[in-house]
Amino acid sequence: MTDSFHFNVIGTVESPYKEKFAIPRQPGIVTAAQGQIRLTGSANNADLVRGLSQFSHIWLIFVFHGTQAQGWKPLVRPPRLGGNKKLGVLATRSTFRPNPIGMSVVKLDRIELQKTEHQGSQVILHISEFDLLNGTPIVDIKPYVPYADIIADAQGGYAHQQPTSNIQIIFTALALTVIEKHSASTPKLRQLIKQVLSQDPRPAYKQKQTDNKVYGMSLYEFNIQWQFDDSDTIKVISVEASNS
Repeated sequence: MTDSFHFNVIGTVESPYKEKFAIPRQPGIVTAAQGQIRLTGSANNADLVRGLSQFSHIWLIFVFHGTQAQGWKPLVRPPRLGGNKKLGVLATRSTFRPNPIGMSVVKLDRIELQKTEHQGSQVILHISEFDLLNGTPIVDIKPYVPYADIIADAQGGYAHQQPTSNIQIIFTALALTVIEKHSASTPKLRQLIKQVLSQDPRPAYKQKQTDNKVYGMSLYEFNIQWQFDDSDTIKVISVEASNS
């Protein structure tokens, strides 16, 4: 027996979420996010994904590389409980774990074998409905098998049901103009912004509070500024393309 193991990265995620802030707290909540997994090294081999396209969803085992350097804590404050109550880290999905490993079920849209000049084919898994930071290292991929993975009478403790939101999202004319300008290259940008903001990405202790602070977030190559217009309405003030 050994008390440690070494794993190789088999792929890397390309995601619209460029920073930890505004990433959905669970997969499946924001459906408009579209991304890719590029297999790397010896795992970049079409044989590894033969038959995988039969499945609509896949399990991803990955590394929380964005928070890994901060270490872990035995007690954490789950956002679902308003950030006011501490629970054991193993009773949560916190990123601050003894081993910085995460798992998510994501939608597998298609598998692409992209021809490249120097390394033959690049295997690309096109995914959606995910909660992954750009650059996330993937260490394993498994098919989601409904008869085995769905447990109808499972109990979800303090997170048994998906939280509901009554937040309305409105856009300034300026923001809509930029979104329309980039509609060909990023057709679901407006929908993505609305879905992300409807979850109220602020720290848990600020939720349900009056707050007129202007916040910023990055999605794809866009920098987005927004603020609460009132207690249940978020106004998207501006959308700027960082490469323009």
